[in-house]
Amino acid sequence: MKVYGVTGWKNAGKTTLVERLVTEISGRGLTVSTIKHAHHSADIDEPGRDSFRHREAGAREVILATPERWALMHELRGAPEPKVEALIERLAPVDLVLIEGFKRAPHPKIEAHREEMGHPLMANDNPTIRAVASDISHIPVDVPVFDLDDIRGIADFILNESGL
Repeated sequence: MKVYGVTGWKNAGKTTLVERLVTEISGRGLTVSTIKHAHHSADIDEPGRDSFRHREAGAREVILATPERWALMHELRGAPEPKVEALIERLAPVDLVLIEGFKRAPHPKIEAHREEMGHPLMANDNPTIRAVASDISHIPVDVPVFDLDDIRGIADFILNESGL
């Protein structure tokens, strides 16, 4: 499986960029999975539901299965957060895994950047960032710069870099 990331500061457009890339790349006939990193606690379960009660009772892992999808919830119970490589190993094989976040992980990335947010670029200090997708075109970086809306061009870049 090939792995490519989208990173950037909060509200830079990472999630929208990943969503649009998944649509573009899967529309080309390739299989895509995603991993989303959150710095805060997030719960996909609801208090009172059976699966929530299983976790609350102490289950390490709970699979919730429905006719439309299944989800595996793994409780860390004080263990350290897993590295992105360990999470990738848990995925079923696909052509490309797009990772949102994990800015310090070693996989190649595109930085999402929006001028209005006022954050400095990460690309100048992070060698894993191979390109920038921004709402401004004149950015002082030594990597290619794409318009945030150039999804076809960004997808071409990622697929070319990934050998797909």
